[in-house]
Formats: sequence, C-alpha cells, structure tokens
Amino acid sequence: MDVADPKGAGFDADKLARIDAFLERDYIDKGRLKSTQIIVARDGKPVHYGHQGIMREDGTQMREDALFRIASMTKPVTSIAFMQLVEQCKVALDDPVSRVLPEFSKLGEYAGGGGSIPFAPTKRGRPTRFVDLMTHMSGLTYGFQNRSSIDAAYREARLDLARQNIDSDEYIATLARIPLEFEPGTRWNYSVSTDVLGVAVERLSGMKLGEYFEKHIFGPLGMSDTGFDVPSDKADRLADVYQYRPGKEPLLMEKGAESKALQAARFHSGGGGLVGTAADYHRFATMLLNKGELDGTRIIAPKTLDLMTANHLPGGADLTQMSQSLFSEANNAGTGFGLGFAMVIDPARTLMPASKGEFYWGGAYSTAFFVDPVERITCVFMTQLYPSSTYPIRRQLKTLIYSALNDSYA
Repeated sequence: MDVADPKGAGFDADKLARIDAFLERDYIDKGRLKSTQIIVARDGKPVHYGHQGIMREDGTQMREDALFRIASMTKPVTSIAFMQLVEQCKVALDDPVSRVLPEFSKLGEYAGGGGSIPFAPTKRGRPTRFVDLMTHMSGLTYGFQNRSSIDAAYREARLDLARQNIDSDEYIATLARIPLEFEPGTRWNYSVSTDVLGVAVERLSGMKLGEYFEKHIFGPLGMSDTGFDVPSDKADRLADVYQYRPGKEPLLMEKGAESKALQAARFHSGGGGLVGTAADYHRFATMLLNKGELDGTRIIAPKTLDLMTANHLPGGADLTQMSQSLFSEANNAGTGFGLGFAMVIDPARTLMPASKGEFYWGGAYSTAFFVDPVERITCVFMTQLYPSSTYPIRRQLKTLIYSALNDSYA
C-alpha cells in the first residue's frame, strides 16, 4: 500500500508508529488478538498502514489482501444502497415498511406471553417506517440482546444466523410473526432493522442484495474483494475468526479454509453478511469523506449523506437517553444516531478525542471504522475476535491517532 508522508499530512510519524508498537505489545504478544490490520488516512491518502500477527492458525502470516468478516460494518453499505433508491423516488423515508414488505402490515407491540406461553395479541400503534429501520427505532431486536421474550423468540427462529438457513422471503415471514419490542419511534434498540432494509432493497430493485451492491456500489468504487460469498480462488486469503475466553487464549471459532463464507449464502444479510479487505473498506470510507464521491464516481448525493449523518434521535437526544440495548457497536454518551451511522454530537461527553460530526460503526468481530469530516481523517481497523465489546481497542486507537495529529483543521 502506498503511504503518504505523515508530516505533509499534519501528522507526527513517530507518534503514528506508536500504533503498531501498541498493537504488538498489548494485543498480539499477549495473545489477545491473533492479527490486526489498520489504515489511517487524511484527505483520502493513507498516512499509516500496519499489519501484525497471523491470519491462520497454521501460522500463515497476515497479508495485505487478507479477507475479513466485517459483520455489522455491512450496515452502512446497506444504508447507502437504500438511500440511492430514495434518491430515485422509488421509496421514501416516511413510507410504512409494509408498502414494500406487506408481511409487516399487522405487526404490533408486545403485550405479554412468549416462551411456552403463546404471545398475547399485540398492541397496534403507528406502523414501522423505513426511517425507523435506519435509525434502529423500529421495535425490532437481536436474539443476542438476551433480555426479553422477544429476544428469545429471535434466538429460537435463528434470525441472527440466517445465512444458510432461510432465504429473504422466509426471513421476513418469520420476523413478521414475532411482536415488536416497543412502538416504533419511541426508543432505540440495536436490531435486525438493517437486514429488513436489505430485503427492501432487493424487492425495490428486483436484484439480490449482493448483485445490487456490486452494480451500484462495489463495482463503481473498485471494491473488487468485497461480497457476501468468498470465491474459491480467494479462499486462502480468508482469516480465521476467534472467540474471547476469559483468562485463556482465544478460541478458534471458524477456520478460514472451512468458513461458511465459502458457500453461497441463501440470505444476504444487509445487517452483517459481508466479507472484504481493509483496502476496499478504505475506499468506501473515503467516498463517505468526500460527500459521496470517489475518483470521479458519485455514489450518493452530498445532501443525502448530510441527512444520513445528522442525529435523528428525538429532540437531539443521545443514546444514553434513548437506548435500551444491552449491546450495540456504539458508545452511548455524547453519541447520536442517524440513517445507518452513529455520530459524535458532544465530544466532551464521549471522553475520547473526537470531532463533532464524526461518524462511525463497527462489527461483531472487533472491526471498526470512523470518518472525521472536520479533520478529514478516516480509519479502518480489521481483526477477527468475537465479541467486539471484549477490549477498549477502538477508544485506544482513536487516542493514538489523534495524539499524533499536529495540524488541526478545526
């Protein structure tokens, strides 16, 4: 990877070098992570690139073109895809979801029951709109939230693990039989909302989600290594994935050579199904930094992206006031939520170096990215450890990056 002179981009090269030393000392050498890869850029030009560790349990060293399961970093891609259709007036943010997915026409709020007791008839409130899906204020949930009878029903239906089990229509039909956790628009809960959004993209476009991505996002951006399925000629590039075990070495969850990603997916999960490289996601992040354009190709209009990266929580609230999630990929204090992204609305409350308006997201296997439109900085971080809440590595990386910045645009 070509790396620009950090000094010319306003960074201290020696302080940027601390990133690799820190990752090696605190994560690789201590056995917390098997591998890492990071790209830090300013104005779209990488000023720091590093990779450490092994990508396979057999000792295969990390390589620049390694493939990673990016999990929920799929969500911003799906959100961009949906907003492309909004720009074409094929759908509107305040349309009821049932306009495209009629299975949702009778969904209502939970009113009791669950488990061995059938769900009680639901309370009918206002319908779920597409904006509710994009902001995670839909009343949907994830089975892994593990707090309620609704979460339990998701686990029983294996909605968090749909890749090989069911197709898009079966997914929506199953989901539509389970009550909502709350009336849409009243609370925030990290959920399968973006999976539903992905199915809407399929029905509106008449294309499988991966085909839509390839034609309208990945192809135009030159993201040639990102998709829902890993072709056989790239199988040797797919990293192993691990699970955290307290006080022990991470547990090998899935070998790259035996991954489900090598088999064609029945369900293209718009909320978490993509596999790709750090270099590809760097191109996606740079497009976002450039207000929807990269190398002369426009993916989304600047005003559309402004709308997506504005805080849509009622009354300008942050997630401490709105969230009922036990887990999400966002910090809560000082953090708002837009149409597919979390964003910093009060840097002081985050207790991290940040710019107001910075937006970001991460994935369950501890991958992460952020875009700072004030300082014109982007970062893409890849590794493969589940769950992403295990270590404060995202905060640590942001601290290291901003401490190396000498020339602020703010």
